[in-house]
Amino acid sequence: MATYPHEVGLRTGIAPADRKSSASLLAPIERRIARETLRFVPTWLESQHLTLMTLGWSAMVLAAAIPARSDPRWLGIVSVAIVLQYVTDAVDGKVGQLRNAGLVRWGYYMDHLLDYVFLCAILITYSLLLPDRFEYLMTIVLAIAGGFMVSAFLARAVTGVLEISFLGLGPIEMRLIFVAINTWLATVGRAEMLQVVPYVIGAALVALTALIYKTQHGLWLLDRASRTST
Repeated sequence: MATYPHEVGLRTGIAPADRKSSASLLAPIERRIARETLRFVPTWLESQHLTLMTLGWSAMVLAAAIPARSDPRWLGIVSVAIVLQYVTDAVDGKVGQLRNAGLVRWGYYMDHLLDYVFLCAILITYSLLLPDRFEYLMTIVLAIAGGFMVSAFLARAVTGVLEISFLGLGPIEMRLIFVAINTWLATVGRAEMLQVVPYVIGAALVALTALIYKTQHGLWLLDRASRTST
């Protein structure tokens, strides 16, 4: 019977290495920002505190959602929360490693779970900006976004590598896209939003399909190569 990396961790009590792979366009800049930011993290602020801050940033996003319906300029608060969440998300694991906090399992689980919570907060905000009876469109966006996450974590379970970028887009690029969307909506208002969302859904669905094909094809080749070598 095949034994996968996550099964080894469960049986031995040793968490599998969280090897992340990113080929995003801004990955080198992202790593530099994380290194520089580490210097400004106070000693009393631990890795788990930084991870849990995403709950606060999510609440910040949702707090701006209702007033943003009448005044899209409130989306500026959402953009600030996105930047702050990026900073704490970028350094929480590195702080844990630097200080030997030992929260590998907890950190891996909570970090990615709260990333999903934060994404839900942003999409809930956008759903409130859509005209009545069209809020369901953000449910479709959330389902597609969830597809990217499920694909990444399933692939990581059998390869030991968590791929966090696709087509040159990684965590920092996606956050910049959200900030750009907020800026656009604050400038033109939400009247044009309904015309744009279907195109976003179509593009995201095509990208998800391409990712799934690429991933399954790579795993297929790995299995075939493993079978040939034995």
